[in-house]
Amino acid sequence: MISSARGDTTPLFGRRLREARELAGIPQDKLGVLIGLDESSSSARISRYETGVHEPPVRTAKLIAAALKVPLAFLYCDDDVLAAILLKAHRMSKEARRALLASLQSS
Repeated sequence: MISSARGDTTPLFGRRLREARELAGIPQDKLGVLIGLDESSSSARISRYETGVHEPPVRTAKLIAAALKVPLAFLYCDDDVLAAILLKAHRMSKEARRALLASLQSS
């Protein structure tokens, strides 16, 4: 479930990253290793991304999204409802996404 970001001062990317990582049940250090970071610094680097100390380059953000099995757009989405829709649509089959799009276009 998408949590509301109201009152949270953590930058958007960091909030979405933490949420996706926790939903996936992946610790910071393991996520870092999955995206190719050195094991000795992986947890600290992911923590810095989550707290907004640093924002990863887009190439790294793509690796993070792939490792967490979320669309890249989710990590940058500033609307909680739209972020939830992105996650649901991402988990659908291509056929189901096409059907959803057709339904949305006809309404």
